[in-house]
Amino acid sequence: MPQADNSAATLLIDGEWVPAADGRTRQIHCPADGQLVATVSEGGRADAERAIAAARRAFDEGGWSTSSAWERGDLLLRVADILVRDKDEFARAESLDTGKRLVESEYDMDDIAACFRYFGKIAGTDAGKLVDTGSPDAISRVQYEPVGVCGMITPWNFPLLQVAWKVAPAIAAGDTFILKPSELTPSTAVLLMRALVEAGLPAGVGNLVLGTGSEVGSVLSEHPAVDLISFTGGLHTGRTISAMAAPTVKKVALELGGKNPNVVFADADFDTAVDFALTAIFLHSGQVCSAGARLVVQDEVHDALVAEIVRRAEKIRIGGPFDEDAETGPLISAAHLQKVDDYVKEAVSEGAVLRTGGKRPEGERYATGHYYLPTVLDEVKQGSYAVTEESFGPVLTVERFTDEDDAVRIANDTHYGLAGAVFTSDPAKAQRVANRLRHGTVWINDFHPYLPQAEWGGFKQSGIGRELGRAGLGEYQEAKHVYQNLRPGPQNWFSAE
Repeated sequence: MPQADNSAATLLIDGEWVPAADGRTRQIHCPADGQLVATVSEGGRADAERAIAAARRAFDEGGWSTSSAWERGDLLLRVADILVRDKDEFARAESLDTGKRLVESEYDMDDIAACFRYFGKIAGTDAGKLVDTGSPDAISRVQYEPVGVCGMITPWNFPLLQVAWKVAPAIAAGDTFILKPSELTPSTAVLLMRALVEAGLPAGVGNLVLGTGSEVGSVLSEHPAVDLISFTGGLHTGRTISAMAAPTVKKVALELGGKNPNVVFADADFDTAVDFALTAIFLHSGQVCSAGARLVVQDEVHDALVAEIVRRAEKIRIGGPFDEDAETGPLISAAHLQKVDDYVKEAVSEGAVLRTGGKRPEGERYATGHYYLPTVLDEVKQGSYAVTEESFGPVLTVERFTDEDDAVRIANDTHYGLAGAVFTSDPAKAQRVANRLRHGTVWINDFHPYLPQAEWGGFKQSGIGRELGRAGLGEYQEAKHVYQNLRPGPQNWFSAE
């Protein structure tokens, strides 16, 4: 069973677990109560450069890139088995780092195992395609090859899930990689790398460098030996990474969050719409890139729907990851809590009506954690700060609409385009609205489900590229066209005389 290593030798470079080159460490504290979770290595530029060199050698000289896709798939399946075997350990580590409820982390581990299993099964199923040349004297084929060395930068809200969405397809494709998880939540990344080593990943193929984005992430983004940079996180950081990657013209994949509309028509089942509206925003205290933070509700049902959501929100039980009565948990840090509180204050100053929440919960049990009450901001106006900016916290904004066209216009009035939902009892209307929404995922009478075999990603400023599905594997591949003349001979375009 893999165990988190608290000796601060938690960087994996070229198959060896090593401390940071300058000996720095970082303490990880649980956001629910401040308890010390682990002490890990704090890598820097020198560590990132060593890891890049190791990944480059493993790709260019180690034979990994030309290994059998079936063998790589089998390795991923072994990792999935380890995740199932050690689910409790992984889930506990995830909850201690993030503060999320243990049951949520357990669900995450099931999804992560499914991700590794999916890419393990499809790794050797696409050898390319033949192209009709129109002539019996030539063969033309398109084959798919690994991109090369991949830099991966992942967030703190779903630490291991977001790692899995990058690592699994990269291994399936035959790439090598350097992983930089969030410095706030590194424990499960350490455990996963130990599982990969146990499953037989060759030295140098997978490297782990813990540290900050400004030190480690920037090296991965700008280094000429890195062929692809994949980042999940905030829009501002994504723009910075894209700019840093531009001089080397490396492939860039970005998943940058969203301001996701949850459109509720008056004919929707009332209880279902209320229940999903709560889950859409208050799951994991709103720290979800696809959270339904914008409730876009038809005038006729607005008052009753908002009143019931407020009533239910005030009953949500808040607590730590191992509190069996808790329904949601803390925010990730004191700094993030302050950011969420500032967001609410700004929204109210612009005219939003605070229906509930808008502050920290009272009581001794919440004193040492980063808790914030489920919050509902009503009568929010289009174009306001509350509509255009992410809170990334347990804050629901409410906008009104009149008819179908109005609903679509409001839902699409955002520079993001990650996800959205429509609730209605009219199947035809549901399809019409879903087809018109400019968002990468649209749910009908549901919110939050995703599948490893279905692509995930955003329109507009929610990102570039896709994760999961066949397209998710394609992000880590290059297409090569090979044309063979079967009857070569002089063409005589130019006279020999």
